[in-house]
Amino acid sequence: MTSGRQLASYCLTEPGAGSDAASLRTRAVREGDDYVISGTKAFISGAGSTDVLVLMARTGEDGARGISAFAIAADSPGIRYGKKEHKMGWNSQPTRLVHLDGVRVPATHRLGAEGEGFRIAMKGLDGGRINIATCSVGAAQGALGAAQRYLHERRQFGQALAEFQALQFKLADMATELVASRQMVRLAASKLDAGEPDAPTYCAMAKRFATDAGFQVCNEALQLHGGYGYIREYPLERLLRDTRVHQILEGTNEIMRVIIARRLLQDGGAQDIR
Repeated sequence: MTSGRQLASYCLTEPGAGSDAASLRTRAVREGDDYVISGTKAFISGAGSTDVLVLMARTGEDGARGISAFAIAADSPGIRYGKKEHKMGWNSQPTRLVHLDGVRVPATHRLGAEGEGFRIAMKGLDGGRINIATCSVGAAQGALGAAQRYLHERRQFGQALAEFQALQFKLADMATELVASRQMVRLAASKLDAGEPDAPTYCAMAKRFATDAGFQVCNEALQLHGGYGYIREYPLERLLRDTRVHQILEGTNEIMRVIIARRLLQDGGAQDIR
């Protein structure tokens, strides 16, 4: 996987466990040198097209402490994949349910100790949140560039759209939000690379801000294109559809606010996070 020769799907979400991921019900029961895993995972990116499933399952008590992580061959007996979901956007990769019915996995394929799976899952999400934030920054950059070009090309009322001050102000705000998003993502990435204890908070902040701002930049760019922005011949409608899910993936932006607020309400939080 580290060489890129194999790809993995991250299997945490379930039909009844989304934002409340610690309530997951997929269960792994130890039988000798193996675990037998049964359950269903939902909204799994790449499912059916990847080589490995990095999957969280319950091995113990209720809650986060009873969850363990496993690396499972994606073609293991007992694994079935649901239909390819028909999504609003993000259609360059499949999204499917994953059903596990008595899937036998060697105990050596457990990642970490029993009960460490939720911590591993959350640690993986820190980098995932930077990834999704970066996707929003890239989409917004494309939308801003398209809007800038269109303002020069399109003429109304005898002059280019770029001559109207109201539209100049809109473009200026879009660029400002985009630059702020990019800098916040870089700050969060540097905190994570350095292993700083507050890195998860910065990752949550970057994800919340960049995905909200990125979607808004794409939406404003579409508006600047008028009716042309709404048709498939122009890229704006796709950028808008693709960036909308960024506010949901890797933890909803409401959950990002919960993470940030919890840290800020700790002793010294308002001074430490800056």
